[in-house]
Amino acid sequence: MARDSRGRQRPGEVVELLRPGSFVRFHDHPEDLPPFQVIHCRGGRCWVRQQSWGTLLHLEVAHRQLRAAA
Repeated sequence: MARDSRGRQRPGEVVELLRPGSFVRFHDHPEDLPPFQVIHCRGGRCWVRQQSWGTLLHLEVAHRQLRAAA
């Protein structure tokens, strides 16, 4: 994925759509760790959580660190 010097996406680049409720993995995600559920994404950031964590705990991560779970 091509990015500018500040890590932002270049115009015209296709971004994987990560819908709320979908499941994602980090690019270096261990196989024994379950996927994360997307809460929402905005401005290049995504909020994700493990289902077992409940609704109040979540992680904020860069969109580029995630990929859709197969």
